[in-house]
Amino acid sequence: MRTRIIVKLDVKPPYVVKPVHFEGLRKIGLPVDLAKKYYNQGADEVMYIDIVASLYQREILFDEIEKTANELFIPFGVGGGIKTIEDISKLFHSGADKVAINTYAVQENSEILNEAAQIFGNQAVVVNIEAKKWDDWYECYTDCGRIRSGRNVIEWAKEVEARGAGEIFLQCVDTDGRQRGFDIELSKQVVDSVNIPVVVASGAGKLEDIKELIEYARPSGVALSSLLHYDKYTIKDIKEYLRSNGIEVSK
Repeated sequence: MRTRIIVKLDVKPPYVVKPVHFEGLRKIGLPVDLAKKYYNQGADEVMYIDIVASLYQREILFDEIEKTANELFIPFGVGGGIKTIEDISKLFHSGADKVAINTYAVQENSEILNEAAQIFGNQAVVVNIEAKKWDDWYECYTDCGRIRSGRNVIEWAKEVEARGAGEIFLQCVDTDGRQRGFDIELSKQVVDSVNIPVVVASGAGKLEDIKELIEYARPSGVALSSLLHYDKYTIKDIKEYLRSNGIEVSK
């Protein structure tokens, strides 16, 4: 099975930013420019997450999303601030191929996942999980890693699969932006608990981190940001390294 190499764009409009532990934002550039750059480098997908839409209770900025979508000819996922089936429909009309839902499904109404899967198909519905570790369990957080939910990550992963989600996008508050490696135990637990694809983000600081994650947890995809935003490596560099270590990736 080929592992997808996905770019994660954390967006605080109008800029892509890079948080550490979901805080301390540093401006990187404009989504439209970065999407084009990474598409040309050979990214398999782009995941655009408006990290403050739910936190600020703000409307989704459909025009900004459409501008970015127009630069891409690969799958484009969008998350942040989704509360209704109408929001999801408008995102698809703005060029999204899939939508990532977190805060509203966790804190308000999980049924939106069932409805969205029935209307748009499982493949179009992604659940974004922001996980934080406590002694011997992981808790789901929302609103850009700020608000506790009391929900167990593994139980939630199983529930969203049962509700019709076609993919999980897993982020770890503890490792995000640190560039010191992924939480591979969390990743493996989530991958092993469901039968749907799991994309793992949060933690790549060197090529070996990506290799370790793929070999240990077997995610469907790996989502990267710091490694690319700070021009440590290109997508091409990453894929060549993985191929040379016997890991299947697309060209």
